[in-house]
Amino acid sequence: MSAQHQLPLRCWAEIDLGALERNLRHIRASLPEHMRYVAVVKADAYGHGLHQVAARLMHAGADLFAVATLAEAAALRELGPGWPILLLSPLVPDEDKLILQQDVAVTVSSLDEVERFSMVAAAANQQIKVHLKIDTGMGRSGVWHEEAKVVFDAIVAAESLALAGIYTHYSSSDADPAFTATQRSRFRTALDQLEGLDFDNLLIHADNSAGLETIERAGPFNAVRIGLLQFGILPRRGSLLADVHPDPVFSFHTRVGLVKTLPAETGISYGQTHRLTRESKVAVLTAGYGDGIPRSLSNTGEVLIAGQRCPILGRVTMDQTIVDVTDLDSIASGDRVTLIGKQNGAEIGIGEFSDWDGTIPWETLCSVTKRVPRIYRTALGQ
Repeated sequence: MSAQHQLPLRCWAEIDLGALERNLRHIRASLPEHMRYVAVVKADAYGHGLHQVAARLMHAGADLFAVATLAEAAALRELGPGWPILLLSPLVPDEDKLILQQDVAVTVSSLDEVERFSMVAAAANQQIKVHLKIDTGMGRSGVWHEEAKVVFDAIVAAESLALAGIYTHYSSSDADPAFTATQRSRFRTALDQLEGLDFDNLLIHADNSAGLETIERAGPFNAVRIGLLQFGILPRRGSLLADVHPDPVFSFHTRVGLVKTLPAETGISYGQTHRLTRESKVAVLTAGYGDGIPRSLSNTGEVLIAGQRCPILGRVTMDQTIVDVTDLDSIASGDRVTLIGKQNGAEIGIGEFSDWDGTIPWETLCSVTKRVPRIYRTALGQ
């Protein structure tokens, strides 16, 4: 164990792997039996830790993993060969030669990619597995839905490519069900134009966590891509499936470093953007924006201490944050502070924390920095 890991914790995130496994099982139980579970673990498993999360999801029964980059695929491969991995993002040409080395399926969105990947595979006398991505309105990667047949035909004609799946991505599934329905219709129309599809041996996937609310339980769709929901976080519109009640996997904590009393009219932190209206007791926390507490929570956010909400005063600084603890009966240096999570029956959810920051839970999770150690809880529980 390194010296760093022997030091007392000043700021840390707790990752409940037992909750992660329960969430996967509950999501699977709510889906049709034929649906494959694609676990999205890009961006270090949304900041939870790729190795620990992927290992637990393997144990829990994930069918396939999706990542954004070849580096993420390589890290995932360290857990062992054989697990199917889908690379979601486009490759740059000098990465092409590494596809076969990492044994991944790659996304194809263009004729240029068909040519590039086919040449690499043919030179190695092997096949590269590909998923055709169809752009139905996201405007990002994927071939435009009206042109999908051209790229599909090129994939079929390339002997060194093996079509393993076809997919699309919804741009507004958590906020605009009407446009999601339009995208789903465009996707189905594009599929209808592709001749000779072997649906028994292809993954057809469109729905992510937010898209499960309108999922089609019949037809060609046979896989779902689950990211945020497996970590216990619901999209903004609320409940997705009546029988899925995911538990939060992530919580974020720090400690009280200093407690002091200041007179009324004292200005707080850089720029003195907050001025005390009364004699106040303040606590200086041992974390700041260098750990992942956004500066936008200055004079806006709250934390939990002893189960009570305490407002942030003044600007959040790189390593410290000041909160008002005047109304607490007892507080001392070293006390636990919860930034995201539950404490003594009270809770600050990641949705509320993200709203204070004017962002979304995806970004919040990815913004907790590398100097914050992740502490893993492994018990399955109830």
